[in-house]
Amino acid sequence: MSSSSFQSSEQYELDCQHLHNYLSGNGAINYQRLAEMFVYRNSHEFKFICQTYSALYGQNVLHVISNIQRNNPFARAAYLRMIEPRERDAEIVRNSLFGNGSSVNLNTLIEIACSRPSSELQCIKQVYRSRYNSDLEQDVTTEINSGFKEILMAILKSCRNYGGKADMSMAMCDAKTLYEAVESGRSVDQKTIISLISQRNSGQVKAILLSYKQLYGNEFSKSMKQSKCGQFGKELRIVIRCIQNPERFFAKQLRMKNADAREILIRIVITRSEIDIKDINRAFATKTGSSLENLVRREFNNNKDKANDIVAGILVGLVNRN
Repeated sequence: MSSSSFQSSEQYELDCQHLHNYLSGNGAINYQRLAEMFVYRNSHEFKFICQTYSALYGQNVLHVISNIQRNNPFARAAYLRMIEPRERDAEIVRNSLFGNGSSVNLNTLIEIACSRPSSELQCIKQVYRSRYNSDLEQDVTTEINSGFKEILMAILKSCRNYGGKADMSMAMCDAKTLYEAVESGRSVDQKTIISLISQRNSGQVKAILLSYKQLYGNEFSKSMKQSKCGQFGKELRIVIRCIQNPERFFAKQLRMKNADAREILIRIVITRSEIDIKDINRAFATKTGSSLENLVRREFNNNKDKANDIVAGILVGLVNRN
């Protein structure tokens, strides 16, 4: 074993010791070190930490954390950081469909389906099928009764076409098709719009939206504000915003007064920490005049519970990490 491998193995054991001390309640707990672990480790390293924890303590650390995450914000943050990203997203989608009693959490479902690249969404669907022995598209069809059903189904079908660079010539043609679908009649041709979305991956949809603005001088989402677009227009604009400008979508989610505000804050910062959290922070600051760091501290630092302090340290660290 090389010296660097030995040092890594030794560091993983230290990480596991800090984590085990917290989870078991035995031994001294270094809260700062615990927070730093969840800021600076990546998904590849967390895989080794999980393996090391199992070897040292004979327990699946993800199962241990999962069992307490509902009422422990640190456990929730730790779980979302440690679980493999596709597994995590498949679980979030499952809970959005079946985890709220009789209601579906549409915002969370849109968040995952529309902000992930088509290649990732295809993997999430595969993990979902393997883990829950169920088809995601079928579950969406069964559980959603609103107009969002057709739009989300189109997004889920479109990810089968992932791969390759965006075809700008095709995007120009598709932009013209969208324009005709919205402007040519007394009502909107919903069928054409849905069909088009279902056949184009996320990268191609972004190219279509860019071409639309170049051709007609305004965003497609603005065209969908016309009264004739009705409820379909409102729902499609939400989805389009998430695809085209995910940082604005997430910033808006964070500004909403919601009973699940803590869960939303933890989930967004962690799932977007290595993607676009800096952009989300800027979009949030533009609308509120405040930063995500301030939001985190307001949410988690007004409590004497140490779990909240650790969560604040993790989320602030992820927001500010270079």
